[in-house]
Amino acid sequence: MKSSEPQEGEVQAVDVLIVGSGLAGLSAALQLAPHHRVAVLTKESLGDGASAQAQGGIAAVLAESDSFDAHLQDTLVAGAGLSDPEATRFIVEGAPRCISWLESLGVPFTREGAALHLTREGGHSARRIVHATDATGAAVQQALVAQLRMTPGVQVFEQHMLLDLLTVPGGNGQRRCVGLRALDVATGIRRRFQAPHTVLATGGAGQVYQHTTNPKAATGDGIAAATRAGCRVANMEFIQFHPTSLHHPQANSFLISEAVRGEGGLLRLPAQAGGERFMPAHDARAELAPRDIVSRAIDLEMKRHGLDCVELDISHLPPGQILAHFPNIHARCLALGLDITRTPIPVVPAAHYTCGGVRTDLHGRTDVAGLYAIGETACTGLHGANRLASNSLLECVVLAHAAAQDITRSSPIPGWEPELAVNDHVRGGDSAAVDWALLRRSLQAAMWEDVGIVRTTAGLARAAQRLAGLRRTLAQPEVDSTAHREAAELRNLVEVASLIVSAAQSRRESRGGHFNSDYAGAMLAA
Repeated sequence: MKSSEPQEGEVQAVDVLIVGSGLAGLSAALQLAPHHRVAVLTKESLGDGASAQAQGGIAAVLAESDSFDAHLQDTLVAGAGLSDPEATRFIVEGAPRCISWLESLGVPFTREGAALHLTREGGHSARRIVHATDATGAAVQQALVAQLRMTPGVQVFEQHMLLDLLTVPGGNGQRRCVGLRALDVATGIRRRFQAPHTVLATGGAGQVYQHTTNPKAATGDGIAAATRAGCRVANMEFIQFHPTSLHHPQANSFLISEAVRGEGGLLRLPAQAGGERFMPAHDARAELAPRDIVSRAIDLEMKRHGLDCVELDISHLPPGQILAHFPNIHARCLALGLDITRTPIPVVPAAHYTCGGVRTDLHGRTDVAGLYAIGETACTGLHGANRLASNSLLECVVLAHAAAQDITRSSPIPGWEPELAVNDHVRGGDSAAVDWALLRRSLQAAMWEDVGIVRTTAGLARAAQRLAGLRRTLAQPEVDSTAHREAAELRNLVEVASLIVSAAQSRRESRGGHFNSDYAGAMLAA
């Protein structure tokens, strides 16, 4: 691997372009690098992103008492009837092989004697979560980045943001992707990259919302670019809100893992509201109910009692057990003056996962030839209306391997040659008098208020109007929405938010991660 800095006027041409350096992107790069020239573009630094923040783990059937059918059924139940059974089985059955592959790369999964330690999370009927204490994502990312740094044939372009995909007419009326335009965030120069195969692994769109567990880079870049290139999307209305992000002014929506409830954590009202445990009144599975149900329950209790948060209490467990299972959560909370071995954790729901995305098959192929989407950017049909905990990292690895295999089988593309004379390496200008940060906050507030955990028909219409106003601002002749990162991100956020609102308006029922109180009677929940 080598870090690269393209020169002014130079067009980069490789075999495979991978946009994104989370678990999906890095897994694909490592699978492809032995036989292809690979370029990895990442908007920030290598290894940054949502994958590194994942705490819980990777769902995999490894115990003799467990089965693929049980994992499949748990996923279908959590998906509220919209998970695709074929895609679910394909991904579930690929889990053990992917765990072995990650172990071979040096991922230090937590063990119990000679065997991997398996924990349990909400919605799962068995212990099947492979984890590295409570920082699985970070452990996996560190191992994959270390492996990538030792892998020849990979160029890494940090601080490079996807602007748009380059397409040309293909066969059978299908367009073909031949590369992309990217913004060099550090210099403001727009550059062109060309390849017969492009893989979008840019993550989700949590930054559409005011409160989110997602990193600031999660602005739906891949989903928006694919839509502009002619790809279909699916299930965009289904946004999963994580029930338990840390409620603290200095926490920046720090996530309190699902595994805390899986290991016995209880949700209670704060002392001033009585201190009672409330989840048994909302669902028979109590704290182990799927995330959409727990999030709505917390939202209802907060509104009913006029609360800013509720409490997640694990202090009844032995301190040694808490420290062994959740060292990072304990350390983060302790730094903020909260000792979780003694006191409850204040928590509030936050936007967490984009269940929908760019429609793909089980090879990661999109509607545009030569263009693949994997990870949170894609919609394989696995998650349906609501993601089952720890299925997302699993999907990243399984589909990365499937896409890499398909690319290897299909290359080279007959007659494909990079158009090296074509480039648009110009420095982006400023759009004077546009307060991009203010516009972003306005969008996030609109989405949180009207397209959040609980929606209404009138609220969705109001959000659509506010988004239309933002689109008009971006369409003004003097506004260059690709001039710099803030502008380009806002363009993508507006586009993805519009997809979410449109899909939510079309679904006249409440199901999974989409709850419209005007259709509460038609609710289909996990």
